[in-house]
Amino acid sequence: KAAAPPRIEVLLGELNPRLKLAPCQKVAAYIPQGQKLWGRTRVGLRCEQGAVRWNVFWPVTVKVWGSGLVLAAAIEPGQQLGPQDIKVAEVDLAESTSPPVLDLSEALGRLAQRRLPEGHSLRQSDLKARRWFSAGDPVRLHVKGAGFMAASEGTALGHGDEGRCARIRTSQGRVLCAY
Repeated sequence: KAAAPPRIEVLLGELNPRLKLAPCQKVAAYIPQGQKLWGRTRVGLRCEQGAVRWNVFWPVTVKVWGSGLVLAAAIEPGQQLGPQDIKVAEVDLAESTSPPVLDLSEALGRLAQRRLPEGHSLRQSDLKARRWFSAGDPVRLHVKGAGFMAASEGTALGHGDEGRCARIRTSQGRVLCAY
């Protein structure tokens, strides 16, 4: 069964009521540089044809409702997540800058970063990074590309935490950053 497509909801905020904008014959809407139409954001409105030119930012909230993982019970810091702690529900995927955890396999066995309340939409920032190896451990490096694969051995100079550069000293003495 294919997952239902996300449902998008756009909530328009209010401009500051103290603003006194001059009449305008042509208003252009634009997305300010660096802004995304995701979560709490803003849309620019610019007067392009009027006695007085003005520019304002209109607050907007874009909610993207889809299937995600939520907590079935409150979780304490450092607690390992099990299948009894997680359920699937419709959540606002855009409510946080941290990406939502959508796959149960990405959450099971992970440790909570902080106390999380029941019903909380699980985010990547809520979970401690996995530690694949520790400083001093022997590691095997694999590099794959189009039509080739190379392997080498080395020693971890620091911890190998998920999503972070791990410094590895190869058997030839070179230091690499591996992810």
